[in-house]
Amino acid sequence: MAIAATISVPLTSPIRRRNSLTFTGSSSSSSSTVRLSFPKYNIAGLCPRFRISASAAASSMSTQAPQKVSTAPTSFLDRREAGFLHFVKYHGLGNDFILVDNRDSSEPRVTPEQAVKLCDRNFGIGADGVIFAMPGIDGTDYTMRIFNSDGSEPEMCGNGVRCFARFIAELENLNGRHSFTVHTGAGLIVPEILEDGKVRVDMGEPILKASDVPTKLPANKDQSVIKSELDVDGVTWNVTCLSMGNPHCITFGAKGGQNLQVDELDLAKIGPNFEHHEMFPARTNTEFVQVFSRSHLKMRVWERGAGATLACGTGACATVVAAVLEGHAERNCTVDLPGGPLQIEWREEDNHIYMTGPAEVVFYGSVPL
Repeated sequence: MAIAATISVPLTSPIRRRNSLTFTGSSSSSSSTVRLSFPKYNIAGLCPRFRISASAAASSMSTQAPQKVSTAPTSFLDRREAGFLHFVKYHGLGNDFILVDNRDSSEPRVTPEQAVKLCDRNFGIGADGVIFAMPGIDGTDYTMRIFNSDGSEPEMCGNGVRCFARFIAELENLNGRHSFTVHTGAGLIVPEILEDGKVRVDMGEPILKASDVPTKLPANKDQSVIKSELDVDGVTWNVTCLSMGNPHCITFGAKGGQNLQVDELDLAKIGPNFEHHEMFPARTNTEFVQVFSRSHLKMRVWERGAGATLACGTGACATVVAAVLEGHAERNCTVDLPGGPLQIEWREEDNHIYMTGPAEVVFYGSVPL
């Protein structure tokens, strides 16, 4: 799929002027155009607007004189060219997503097959998934749907819902503290944007009943699977299984082993064996956890449908629940992920899990469909 992208990259600066760099390349078989605009950074005088034209056949390059750039305020998200998908790319601790304004339809604007191409990090935009902001259902303000980078559709995504919340705030021009209700495949989710820009999400209650996770492992405590044994390629792991609306298998190490050193794991080798294990009929996300203290955990994740990612919000929530159930930690923990920390609290008074963390814009863009 040929990509033509308009990309706006936010940078920190007190000066807000819109400047852009345009690169145009062509060959006998394909062409692409990339326009970069920096809405929060004044590059005038440092890097005036220029155009580079490169021909693969002629191997030539030319430059054109600087052009005057319009400073009229326009919203990228207001553009509606036919045949183009406008998006904003966000990340939550490096777990990155393509956010699409789909509020005018209950059907996603791209297919799962197109989502796979868009998420490709070499031939597409590059992301762990595509998220759609859609009309609310059953009285909720909005609906969130996701296609993973492999085209599958998960029930929910914790980092994704934080990005979703920030995306909605931009679409609706909301400032300050706001919360709203979101319908997901995992049920009702309530994100709240805080004064510091972070997003706290009421993730609801964990699901512990084995058949509802789902897992075929036999329940060993009150219909739940807690610190049970799971054989994976000849290694017996102690695992706790639960659902945050999507299935999770959490392990703090192999049977009889020492405290797990998560940085030493070869996730690409062992992760798929957990994900596709016969004990998980809907496949599973897998969290490998190292305990620093009763309020500080470190986790690496193999996500169902996405592989090794830099962060997983539902996985961090599931990790704290498992740590409490196995006696490793208290109910309020910092969970270190490869992309950074999340604060997770499992409140005893309402049994709900609250996740707090950042969500940041990476760039704005458009691609032909």
